[in-house]
Amino acid sequence: MNFSRFRCFHCQQTLAISSHGFCCRCVKLLERSNYCGHCGSPLLENDHSCGNCLQNEPKWHHIVQISAYKSPLAEWIHRFKFQHQHYLDFALARLLLLAIYQARRTHHLCLPDVILPVPLFWKRQWKRGYNQAELIAEPLSKWLDIPLDCHSLKRVRATIPQKELTAVQRRKNLQHAFKYEPIEPYQRVAIVDDVVTTGSTINAICLALLKQGVKDIQVWTLARA
Repeated sequence: MNFSRFRCFHCQQTLAISSHGFCCRCVKLLERSNYCGHCGSPLLENDHSCGNCLQNEPKWHHIVQISAYKSPLAEWIHRFKFQHQHYLDFALARLLLLAIYQARRTHHLCLPDVILPVPLFWKRQWKRGYNQAELIAEPLSKWLDIPLDCHSLKRVRATIPQKELTAVQRRKNLQHAFKYEPIEPYQRVAIVDDVVTTGSTINAICLALLKQGVKDIQVWTLARA
């Protein structure tokens, strides 16, 4: 464990800037590619839509991602999410911050009015001890000077873990699982999640937001699987 943060969380080599968490050599290992700014599918050139969007259009409008869900990023996320290594939060959030800056240049992303972390059902959060999406969202809120709202969006029903289900089962599993009661009438929001796989969770949240008049929904995620 790297309490001092003077060594890279991945290779344990000395860091030039201790707060970064991962050294530049390990960050270069991330498999980055151009991607669709709407659904997140890999593309030869950055664009705002693609063929996958036409076939299965997501309910959100923009997506920002660090890279594909592959090693070493997949390993870092797994450590952060399932091995109680919550001290990786700032290092992972910083990588997502850089991806947001990049998306402003490549996908003309406009910053939102508020940041909403994907909520956990209270029993699952109690068992895990923390909400990984919230830990990522907190430093992003400070660095970007955007309000963080952890109260308007709630998971009101327990669901089966999504990784155990098919795409169709995932959609049924999430029906009426989220409730959105905004404390302010937000028009542009960013939903923060650790990994987006089929998008079923985010789509279910988007339906709740759209019903409340949200006009623009961004998804900020560490990886697109």
